[in-house]
Amino acid sequence: MYLTKNENKLSEDFIRDGFLILKVNQIESLNFIRGYIEGLIYEKISSAKNNKNILNEFHRYIKIKEINNFRLDFINSLNSESEIRYSYFDVAKFILNDIVGNELAMQTKINLSIQLPKDKSSLLPVHADTWAGDSPYEVVIWIPLVDCYKTKSMFILPQQKAQKITENFKNLSGQTAKDFYNNIENDLEWLSIPFGHIMIFNQSLPHGNVVNIEKETRWSMNCRFKSVFSPYGDKKLGEFFEPITLRAASRLGMSYKYPKIK
Repeated sequence: MYLTKNENKLSEDFIRDGFLILKVNQIESLNFIRGYIEGLIYEKISSAKNNKNILNEFHRYIKIKEINNFRLDFINSLNSESEIRYSYFDVAKFILNDIVGNELAMQTKINLSIQLPKDKSSLLPVHADTWAGDSPYEVVIWIPLVDCYKTKSMFILPQQKAQKITENFKNLSGQTAKDFYNNIENDLEWLSIPFGHIMIFNQSLPHGNVVNIEKETRWSMNCRFKSVFSPYGDKKLGEFFEPITLRAASRLGMSYKYPKIK
């Protein structure tokens, strides 16, 4: 393949491990996203305005029973702001071009996770997105808005371990998510991702989170990307994805109509 030495290394690392954690080179776009969210908090919680560490200390201002409505309200606000969507792509573009390609489709809605300490209501049990019908051609860009570590982060089953699960998947029949987690717990990798870094991961690998027992609130965002012309699963172009970087030849080809002979 006609890839550069760096492109080859990134590709091989991603194929081997199933994920990459990288320092962003568009920190201005990342700071814009975080600043926008902080501004939303200050609008809604006036007592938080003087707290410069509001994201980590968000649990001081809200009750666990209120968090889901708050999160949904924030997701709607984020996705109504076109600059947030562009900034998200801008933060991830440098690695998407190398791993996925330069003609991309992006999930229509960016997701936001807020996990307060000791909050049992915001859990994502171990799962792989492809098990629910997502295309194996998709990747997830996971962006922390605070330093994420230990239970304030997420876990993933690395590629080689996940391959063994896939090969023996029928043996999991009848197991609950908790049973499955207990069986693979010793093989899971807990990801440490500081603010200013992003993760791109293969969403066919089992992943999830547990109760946050750290003393800070976790804030992270995630969004799926894929090559426009790669196969789709249950989530289709125009419904769940939209093209964002179509090139001229593709645009011409998609609009081309053969001349009529008769």
